This record gives sequence, C-alpha cells and structure tokens, in this order.
Amino acid sequence: MPLDRELLEIIVCPKCKGDLEYEPEKERLLCKNCSVYYPIKEEIPILLIEEAVSLEAEKEL
Repeated sequence: MPLDRELLEIIVCPKCKGDLEYEPEKERLLCKNCSVYYPIKEEIPILLIEEAVSLEAEKEL
C-alpha cells in the first residue's frame, strides 16, 4: 500500500527541510539536496537523521 498523498505533501527532510521524493518501488524517500534517502519500513517513513542512508554509500553496495 503506497503512502498517503496528504502525508507526502507535508513531510520534509528532517535535516534541510527540503522536499522529499517518494520512490515506492524502493520503499524510500529521497532528499536530493542532502544526497540521502530515508527508508520506509512497514509503510512508516523513518525520518530520523541518523537513519538516513547516503546515496554514495548505496553505490558502494
């Protein structure tokens, strides 16, 4: 089940307060400003700065 559209309109990156891009196929919210993504676990966005995953780290996997 995808995230609620209303929720997606109001949540922002906890670090820079910028917009997040929803990637449902990867179950994550992407912040292009910070070059990180926040995972979505069991339909709940994990919007904690310490849970952010660097896009550079993802490339190394």
